[in-house]
Amino acid sequence: MENKPRVSVITPTFNRADYLPVAIDSVLAQTFGDFELIVIDDGSTDGTPELMKGYSNDSRVRYVQQPNQGQSVARNRGVAESVGDFICFLDSDNAWVETKLAASLRAFDENPQADVVYGDYVVIDAEGRELGINRMTRYSGRITPMLICDNFVSMNTTMTRRHCFDEMGAFDSNDRLAEDYGLWLRFSTRYQFLYLPEVLGYYRVMEDQISSDKDSRFKANEELILEFLKAYPDALDSLEVRQGLSRFYHRKGRYELSVGRSRSAGRDLGRSLLQYPVWSGPWRLAAKLAVHLLRGGAS
Repeated sequence: MENKPRVSVITPTFNRADYLPVAIDSVLAQTFGDFELIVIDDGSTDGTPELMKGYSNDSRVRYVQQPNQGQSVARNRGVAESVGDFICFLDSDNAWVETKLAASLRAFDENPQADVVYGDYVVIDAEGRELGINRMTRYSGRITPMLICDNFVSMNTTMTRRHCFDEMGAFDSNDRLAEDYGLWLRFSTRYQFLYLPEVLGYYRVMEDQISSDKDSRFKANEELILEFLKAYPDALDSLEVRQGLSRFYHRKGRYELSVGRSRSAGRDLGRSLLQYPVWSGPWRLAAKLAVHLLRGGAS
């Protein structure tokens, strides 16, 4: 392609016509303009096709339709269709701040060793009201040891060099709950991550998302972590594995206790202690669990 854009932005969508214009307009409003936006419509049955006609006059926007196959397949289609040296993802119910692309590219220019740049985001509700900045602790450099504990790389804030996808592939098309986590774990075994302490976007939460799939997500993440450790046995040393698993099960146990499932919390507490008993996290959880049980909270 002549005069190929420097950045490719991939937006998978499925029946999000109510929110999609906000996502698209936030891309078109970027202060850096050398990009292509590829909207992959994963079989929408709402007004998305008609909506996209309104963007047909902007040469930067490409609209691709496919039968419904899931978000990871749609993202992979976007990667295959893209031509930019850098790849970004923006889900169709989220949005960016107008300096997102410029800030990410500046970070790459100043840190040529980096392969993935990512940052913070503001949580918004269904109507777009700001609920606060996500304050998750994030890391730079070799992040695999910390990433085993939890996924702190927020997909919609990332910018990734194309060669990462060329060399290690894209998303697991069979994974519909943790495909981004699996991607970042794989990439972390070979590439350098750079956390940019700036707000780069907006992440929308809706009622059906706040409580939904938390159990399923923990289960999917646990399976993904264990499969990753088998597939990449040299990515971490034995101490890093034990520390990471201990922290993961501690986090899962805290969640189980928060929803009143003391037996499940106890099982995860035991797993956390078994992996790495010399840090304070599981012992604090044990104290909270004991108080819960003394108050008659057995379940």
